[in-house]
Amino acid sequence: AGQPGTTAIHMDSSSFVAWASDCNVNLGTEDISNSQSNIVSTGNYTMAIGQPGSGVVSLGDGGYATLTFQRNIINGPGWDFAVFENSFSDVFLELAYVEVSSNGVDFVRFPSTSNTQDTLQIDAFGSLEAEKINNLAGKYRATFGTPFDLQDLINEPIIDVNAISHVKIIDVIGSLNDTYCNFDSQNNKINDPWPTPFPSSGFDLDAVGIINE
Repeated sequence: AGQPGTTAIHMDSSSFVAWASDCNVNLGTEDISNSQSNIVSTGNYTMAIGQPGSGVVSLGDGGYATLTFQRNIINGPGWDFAVFENSFSDVFLELAYVEVSSNGVDFVRFPSTSNTQDTLQIDAFGSLEAEKINNLAGKYRATFGTPFDLQDLINEPIIDVNAISHVKIIDVIGSLNDTYCNFDSQNNKINDPWPTPFPSSGFDLDAVGIINE
């Protein structure tokens, strides 16, 4: 974020015309590999509503949040919406898939890319390079949104890219263990900080901002 060539959009950008008006969460555990693990407990669904800065809701391993808006998101010129996380640096990045729906039932996932190495597990406080990541929320540090373009989904038959009513944010389980790992759209394992056995485990959702509505 803030460097030449970035796609990051600052929260104060005039590009944003609206923010999520409601949010429902299905929280995951602090550590999916531990059968005794607690459910995450940092924040609550209200903290993902409105502009960034009112706190975050941590999703936990594989947890997800579904956000709705006063007006539908449309496939306008350029980026259409952006997702905000709360990373304290440019390299401590916790990632999430992003899906959209026109009816709240049928969702389509943005095609993601993770070119991070997948031979050595990134530990709980390890680092990622934003340049190796695409179409995954959490690519940028706090106050900078990761933008998404509905044009990427123009050929998907089960959604109307000019009438997106729901956005779903799904925590990526960054484990390289075959039992728990998640994959990008090219079937690469997605490596991100894991395990994070804390009440704030997983993707920390701050906000979703609309650019085209």
